[in-house]
Amino acid sequence: MSLVLNLQDVSVIRDGGTILGPLSWTVSSGERWVVLGPNGAGKSTLFALAGSIIHPSRGQVSILDSQMGRTDVFELRPRIGMTSNAIVELIPEDESVLNVVMTSAYAIVGRWQESYDLWDESRALSLLTILGVRGLKDRTFGTLSEGEKKRVLIARALMPNPELLLLDEPAAGLDLGGREDLLRRLNALALDPASPATIIVTHHVEEIPLGSTHCLLLSDGLVVAQGELKEVLTSQNLSIAYDIAIEVKEESGRYFARSSEQ
Repeated sequence: MSLVLNLQDVSVIRDGGTILGPLSWTVSSGERWVVLGPNGAGKSTLFALAGSIIHPSRGQVSILDSQMGRTDVFELRPRIGMTSNAIVELIPEDESVLNVVMTSAYAIVGRWQESYDLWDESRALSLLTILGVRGLKDRTFGTLSEGEKKRVLIARALMPNPELLLLDEPAAGLDLGGREDLLRRLNALALDPASPATIIVTHHVEEIPLGSTHCLLLSDGLVVAQGELKEVLTSQNLSIAYDIAIEVKEESGRYFARSSEQ
């Protein structure tokens, strides 16, 4: 497997304080990573580094064999599929769902004067089908429910056939039915060997898809544990990260966590 993401002795400093790091972390092709940690752990900052949105204050970040600071990020970003609340805010509410997905081929939001062929439309429709929202292709983005928007954004992230897929809290804000439906589709994506290397940031172990292979656990900007999922996702490690006694259980590949304090 080849390295997709390589962080070496990386730190991010803001207003004189270190909000992430120092840490080292590598992601290889074929791996499905989950990033966990409490609020303020540094998950969003790490996500921004992996997506080439920000540069490290110290250390080196290489994404798809391109070292940050020595490469044109505008050439790099089309190779990275990404979903986040920041992207939602950029998409015009009157844009059709089909266009929301297709414009990702140009790494833009909002259709302008670029041209698309039948292959582009066919791929976009196929991805919408996989995510269960093909019937919404002519709807405007602003009329969609929270769950519908999240599925459309994942289809958009997959549109350019990325080599790295970054999903920031894909199940956040969904009701139980919406969460389970989305997880079922993420399960299929994670288990597909043709899928790109994937990093999912989440607050909840219940939202970890089947097929996830590795976990990075953060607290206060530092690594508590990293490695294979079953070795990292333990009661001891989560208790350290969240500073409270936590019990973790695994049932049929799904994880569940609760406080063990009485």
